[in-house]
Amino acid sequence: MVMHLDQDKERSNGHAHQNGQHVAHSFEEEHQPIQTQEAYLGKEVDHARLIELGRELLLALGEDPDREGLLETPRRWADWWREFIEYDPGKTDTTFSAVSTDQIVCVSGMRVFSLCEHHLLPMWCDVSIGYIPNDKVLGLSKFARIAHQFAHQLQIQERLGQDIANEISRITGSQSVAVILKGEHLCMSARGIRTPGLMTSSVMRGTFRTDRDLRMEFMQMIQ
Repeated sequence: MVMHLDQDKERSNGHAHQNGQHVAHSFEEEHQPIQTQEAYLGKEVDHARLIELGRELLLALGEDPDREGLLETPRRWADWWREFIEYDPGKTDTTFSAVSTDQIVCVSGMRVFSLCEHHLLPMWCDVSIGYIPNDKVLGLSKFARIAHQFAHQLQIQERLGQDIANEISRITGSQSVAVILKGEHLCMSARGIRTPGLMTSSVMRGTFRTDRDLRMEFMQMIQ
């Protein structure tokens, strides 16, 4: 079940239900608070405490943490949390001089994994990013690094799109940025209603918000 965007209607922030489908509308205002990369780097986990909590979790689940198959499980669990939270995307702000400033630069097909902050269950999102360059363009690999950077924390899909758009604007200086995410959330497919479905959310800023033809061109490019 894929939840499609309705291009012919005015968008506003929040959620809408159309024919039983869940569509997150987030056509943002052009100027948004920009959170820098540094705000998300430098986080550290308490690895020793996580090992203790992993053992307590196994006990709470009625398991024996001292049996052979579970002896190293608390440590492996703590290692995963450290890898997830302390993820370093590397250098994300490499740019080059723009050859042209009248074209859409679009990168799609990037998949990132994150954790829903409401249930601590995994979610994945396919990310598409577009922007209109000013005087510089972003290095190709940096799009994926930026997407992963903001996915490696407790997240919701709508905020993930905003974080990515903020960072693209900060680095390139362009206010015309579009981000579309299509994601599946285990908090829906593995609990509660237990039904698979794709949630689509979008952030449209600058000319992507005001120019319908440009927006449609971007949508066609990422199909």
